[in-house]
Amino acid sequence: MLGPRPLWGHGGGGARSVSLVVCRRSRTLTRLSLELHSRLFIGTGKYPTDESMVAALEASGCELVTVALRRLDLDDPKKKTILDVIDWHRYRILPNTAGCKTADEAIRIARLARSMGLSDWVKLEVIPDPRYLFPDPEETLKAARVLVDEGFKVLPYINADPVLARKLEAIGTVTVMPLGSPIGSGQGIQTLEQIRIIIEEARVPVVVDAGIGAPSDAALAMELGADAVLVNTAIALASDPALMAEAIKEGVEAGRKAYLAGRIPKRAEARPSSPTEGISL
Repeated sequence: MLGPRPLWGHGGGGARSVSLVVCRRSRTLTRLSLELHSRLFIGTGKYPTDESMVAALEASGCELVTVALRRLDLDDPKKKTILDVIDWHRYRILPNTAGCKTADEAIRIARLARSMGLSDWVKLEVIPDPRYLFPDPEETLKAARVLVDEGFKVLPYINADPVLARKLEAIGTVTVMPLGSPIGSGQGIQTLEQIRIIIEEARVPVVVDAGIGAPSDAALAMELGADAVLVNTAIALASDPALMAEAIKEGVEAGRKAYLAGRIPKRAEARPSSPTEGISL
């Protein structure tokens, strides 16, 4: 394995654990039985049609898609849902608790997902704020603690709070997912320095979630050293969702390559690119 640092779990020496590792040549994420070649995760809300969603998923090259269980009509077994549209053999379904306002609600939805046979992996969202949709840190931590104790693999969506990220990692979440800016805002990475600190300190993968509006935003997140990004609105509401999905895929790949390559430091003064000594007149 040639990646710059091991990922996912608890490792020593400031590195992330070898239970998820990065292969530099194949750019593969592997954790136990889960192997992902794409660092772009896709949400499934807001698409104008099922067909546009399927086309965007395919164009993105993603392998992990999130589905909000609270927003599915599960009362009528004959009614078609997103779960019937997505190819389960091609994509891994990550249930999320979007729409939950309390820890108790989120815990109930996660248990429902597992009882349905979907997954014991869950994207944890606890959002009581109806205007800015900021996640509740106390309720998120409370729910994460219960779910981890019950054997769930928890991927918590949080404010870009390094202290909260450390607490969640300490109780055993498999990632932390700090927001770049408010959900669906398209503002890009407004929490850059906080995310930089989270990435520097974390020993679990850091997935930048929310606020990404363009491929350049995704590239910036990856240049910082994020392990993946999750994008929904920027793709779903684009004039051409499939084309935007492809563009963001390329932004993620370019940002990851830039991180691996190592950018030059920023300097206050110019430096010539050609030698100034030993040159002929």
